[in-house]
Amino acid sequence: MERILLIAASVMFDLLFGDPYWLYHPVRLIGTAISGITKQMKKICRRDRGVHAKREIAAGGVLAFVVIIGTYGITAGILYAAARIYEVFGIVLAVFWAYQILAAKCLKTETDKVWTDLMHGDLKKARISISYLVGRDTGSLSEEEVAKACVETIAENTTDGVIAPLFYLFIGGVPLGMAYKAVNTLDSMVGYRNEEFEYLGKISAKIDDIANYIPARLAAWAMFAVGVCLRFDWKNAWKTYLADRKAHLSPNCGQTESVAAGALRVQLGGTHDYFGKPVVKPTIGQALERCSYEKIKDAQKLMFGSLLICIAVFSFVFFGISRFL
Repeated sequence: MERILLIAASVMFDLLFGDPYWLYHPVRLIGTAISGITKQMKKICRRDRGVHAKREIAAGGVLAFVVIIGTYGITAGILYAAARIYEVFGIVLAVFWAYQILAAKCLKTETDKVWTDLMHGDLKKARISISYLVGRDTGSLSEEEVAKACVETIAENTTDGVIAPLFYLFIGGVPLGMAYKAVNTLDSMVGYRNEEFEYLGKISAKIDDIANYIPARLAAWAMFAVGVCLRFDWKNAWKTYLADRKAHLSPNCGQTESVAAGALRVQLGGTHDYFGKPVVKPTIGQALERCSYEKIKDAQKLMFGSLLICIAVFSFVFFGISRFL
């Protein structure tokens, strides 16, 4: 019951305050550690793809192990020490860190910027705003393509920014939730299929896929339930989910993107340029309607509704298991 109350408080703080720019976030410290260890791993491997591919994969495994286990251990140790010094301080710190692990309000705030730019007809500014949220080249995107990229961002991050952190907070508390953020940060920094990280980031990318496997599917089912409740096109959402949930380079992103595409009656995915080179991706859903800036708000509704449903379901399951044990 204590963990449920802790998570409820952290969700409330996230929805109220989000991630203020002035507030130091633990992910920045994790990112600094990743950068430092990555530089050392590169020096050890001495880039040579043909000869040292296995060495780089092994180095990437060491990188992932040190960062993830280190994050878990340091978080657990600090919380334990804080509780030993003063129990209330330990509780406050746990709530504060749990709140920082979640990113629902932050996701809304950042995608609202794109929505505002498009609503005012400022495509140039909208391209800049969306460039902070996606990896693709945004300089030549049309208004509809910017809106699509924003909807895709919301759908994808419903998993790794909202539902997955919540899932791991329920399972293992703040230490496991923070370890998940380490996994997520590793993937965002080194989990690329390019010349620099093709081997060094391979294990980090795989761990991220595994960590998001269950949460992505829970997020998709919750999103479908929201579509039913809010009277989106849930029949098309289910049809698109069955047809296109695997139509993505990631084994997880297609789960929520397919439900969102179907519920909003738009087509997502497709080929885009990354670092000046086209990357071929399959399309998800059918373009039954134009993806305009209004669809961004609809995608946000799916995200917040999924959060509420998962809080209720996770709390019920966790409470039931704790009573049984």
